[in-house]
Amino acid sequence: MNTVVIGDVEITRVQEFAGPSKGTPGFLFPDSTPDYWAALDDPDFYDSATGTLRTVLHTWLIRSQGRTILLDTGAGNGKERPYAPVYAHHNTAYLANLAAAGVAPGDVDLVINTHLHVDHVGWNTRLDGREWVPTFPNATYLMPAADFDYWNPLKNPRPPGDGNQNVFEDSVAPVHAAGLVQLWSGSHRIDSGLVLEAHPGHTPGSSVLRLESGALFVGDMLHSPVQITQPDVNSCWCEDQAMARAARRRLLAEAADRNLVVFPGHFGGHSACTVAADGDAFVINSWAALARV
Repeated sequence: MNTVVIGDVEITRVQEFAGPSKGTPGFLFPDSTPDYWAALDDPDFYDSATGTLRTVLHTWLIRSQGRTILLDTGAGNGKERPYAPVYAHHNTAYLANLAAAGVAPGDVDLVINTHLHVDHVGWNTRLDGREWVPTFPNATYLMPAADFDYWNPLKNPRPPGDGNQNVFEDSVAPVHAAGLVQLWSGSHRIDSGLVLEAHPGHTPGSSVLRLESGALFVGDMLHSPVQITQPDVNSCWCEDQAMARAARRRLLAEAADRNLVVFPGHFGGHSACTVAADGDAFVINSWAALARV
């Protein structure tokens, strides 16, 4: 099963990619030590025999109060990524997987980008001839204003070698030019049960989608279960290290206290879990009833 229901909201995982990561644990998580990974030793996340991390890209498809919502849109197909080749020139079955979940591009009412990193905005657009056009032409695209400004090369030129090179131009600017983008700051209520909240740190506009009946969609606050047991471990992509740690601890503490289901952006296995406090850290309490990937 790839769908769970919390309250009256239906949540479906739509897969884009699952497989070994090209980055080493020490590169992707500079704060980590080999002991952390030896303790994890779970093939859904880490192959101890080869020292290889496993990564997934997926979208959370949320059906709430009559609307079809996509949370984060992966890497996309056919994108030029000179400084992030792992996301370049993909040719995945993402749209077919979305169709298998009962959704055509024209059915989508709302696209939420928790932040504007390369692997969270790619399917915002698709290539039509020589032009990048909105993949979901009837949707409003909700983007955090702080990230929109930060990643806009006209306002904040990217340094050479930046992994987000070209991303704004091919995956953000076209939907903004089409008049589909709504920028928000602080918090933004979507409906009576869903609200977006800013939790900066990973990026200036990093956000969390709160399902008030019992879940947190935390985007890249968590890339790996090691960040649950070792919540001060940041990924190499965290823009503000101290703020990222504080946001992660704050959200995990709330999830543990209120038994909220946590939906990260890149977990393999069952992909979502509840957590419990464990001294100064946390542990996975239970996995959501989703099929393993």
